[in-house]
Amino acid sequence: MLAQRQPQQPFFDRRELQIIMNIYGRMVQAGEWRDYAIDTLPDRVVFAIFRRTSEMPVYRIEKQPRLANRQGQYAVLGAAGQVLKRGRELPQVLRVLERKLLKLVDQG
Repeated sequence: MLAQRQPQQPFFDRRELQIIMNIYGRMVQAGEWRDYAIDTLPDRVVFAIFRRTSEMPVYRIEKQPRLANRQGQYAVLGAAGQVLKRGRELPQVLRVLERKLLKLVDQG
């Protein structure tokens, strides 16, 4: 009898978390974000970003390894669940959030 292989729980590795925390820290410094949460689901890991702790997340950064060969395993989703950017490389996907940071700096 063949043993069925359990799919591995997705997670953000150290490099990915460093990239995410870099932009998160800059947005906290700009006064836009206040809190975050990391949630693991059977098929994905989610980094949720909050303006206030008691609210719904304003953005979610998701990693779904099963989509790696299709549309890309990384995605940034808005508050309503709309996909703002999806791709294979995390820094490229996070550029959608970088643009929001640049707008804040230009206005300030």
